[in-house]
Amino acid sequence: MISPLYRKLAEIAVKYSIKVREGQRVIIRGSNVAQELALAIYIEVLKAGAHPFISLNIEGEKEALLKYGSDEQITYIDKVILDAFEEFDGLISIRSSYNTHSFGAFDQERVSKMVGSENQRKIYTTTQERELAGEFEWVVIPFPCEAYAQEANMDILTYSEFVQKALFTDKEDPIGEWQKINKKQEKIAEYLNKKEEIHVLGEDTDLTLSVKGRKWINCSGQRNLPDGEIFTSPVEDAVNGKIRFTYPGIYSGQEVENIYLEFKDGIVTRAEAAKNQKLLEHIIRVDGANKLGEFAVGTNYGITQFTKNILFDEKLGGTIHSALGFGPKETGSQNESSIHWDILKDMTIEGSKILADGEIIYKEGEWKI
Repeated sequence: MISPLYRKLAEIAVKYSIKVREGQRVIIRGSNVAQELALAIYIEVLKAGAHPFISLNIEGEKEALLKYGSDEQITYIDKVILDAFEEFDGLISIRSSYNTHSFGAFDQERVSKMVGSENQRKIYTTTQERELAGEFEWVVIPFPCEAYAQEANMDILTYSEFVQKALFTDKEDPIGEWQKINKKQEKIAEYLNKKEEIHVLGEDTDLTLSVKGRKWINCSGQRNLPDGEIFTSPVEDAVNGKIRFTYPGIYSGQEVENIYLEFKDGIVTRAEAAKNQKLLEHIIRVDGANKLGEFAVGTNYGITQFTKNILFDEKLGGTIHSALGFGPKETGSQNESSIHWDILKDMTIEGSKILADGEIIYKEGEWKI
């Protein structure tokens, strides 16, 4: 018997997020930890008259690759997988883990090579290009597993309830709830599309970025579940000033704490962290990762705490986040990288605010427009 939560989540992903149609080919990716949710999605894709293809990783697979694989092997992605992203019509990617710190014992240079390879970059580029052409739809969804509950300092029952509230699957009509959010956020995105400069002020923060000619994207369940953010990509050479991030950046299970960055003409000129300084420096050395590829405001107030899971945390109401590296093409970004690393800042702290063309639009965690 499939859990009602998984059935509802599968329905949202298939019917609302990527709108699966008859005859389409849809990839369902995840790990064997989430096989019950994968089955629920498989059934919903079948009901839509489409053709599902399940690809599940097994526990320990990536760790074995890091331990025994050569550099060529850890960066290799089979042509079958690359071809799938060029030929299939949709992707539902399930995020789950049996151990969120399983990469901790490995050399981070090797981990970065695996997750930030040229082939991974090719997948990013292919999906973006096909998405913009209307040929490909995708969504990332969570599986409420024990490892995520532990990271969030919750028992599995409490964490499952947290997930339901974040997804609105505790509501009678979750798809209807996401449609309401979509309508509300679209007005904010339309307003921001007319602005040219964003100025962020806060604790140890005074950052300006040009968004002239860039598009703001309304995120309301189409690409991520849970969702709840409005984002754009800054002009690549027009980010200046400083910013300190409140929450640790999580990179391949490693925490980089108390991150402080300074920018000059779009480039990171100073990068400090209280923990994992060397990892931060390594990330910034990756091609394109010394620039901001995204600036976003989290809008999901159903997410009530930081959980060390970026799928939830970047949507946390009352926060902003910026991503080093790859910039989404739909915004007009020209920045390419094999990395897209989101880092969060709490904007509910007294004195925190965002200005657009000199006008206060956001203050201490709340919109003023």
